[in-house]
Amino acid sequence: MINFTDVKTRMDKITALFVNDIASIRTGRATPGLIENVVVTVYGGQKMRLIELGSIGVPDVRSLTFEPWDQTLIREINNGIEAANIGMMPSIDGQIIRMNLPMLTVEQREDYVKLLGRKLEGARVMIRDARADFRSDLQKAKQEKTVSEDEFRKNETELQKTTDLYIGKLEEVAKKKELEIRG
Repeated sequence: MINFTDVKTRMDKITALFVNDIASIRTGRATPGLIENVVVTVYGGQKMRLIELGSIGVPDVRSLTFEPWDQTLIREINNGIEAANIGMMPSIDGQIIRMNLPMLTVEQREDYVKLLGRKLEGARVMIRDARADFRSDLQKAKQEKTVSEDEFRKNETELQKTTDLYIGKLEEVAKKKELEIRG
């Protein structure tokens, strides 16, 4: 017998992982997701993500700001963002770091759409792997005669419906992201 709460929990985690993964794909708009996971070296060698070091602002659709909580680190953070090579040149403006997003070319947009497609397929594979794991448990239960043939078929159908639902969610998220990329 399959515990569908476990199935949904695992598939929810995969969906959340996918959403988080594609947040860093550039669109024509500035979003905190573009820089929040950039790792910089501070405090003499400690590696930290920007989201752990300060607040990210989006003053307009083409720029980002970063205000470190510890102002003594502003130079180190600025250098770390430069070294990360994220396609934006940071500049220190008093207490904050400003970054402007350059316009995307048609080729870059197409490359980002292809990258999105690869990430989507990877997430689909993870969902199908989860389905296969739970189906394997179900088949084991059938062989051990702990579930009847009818229960097996009912659970198998429900598992496929759940899988289709989550793959649909992934595709919906990807379609939205693709529209943002194509801008």
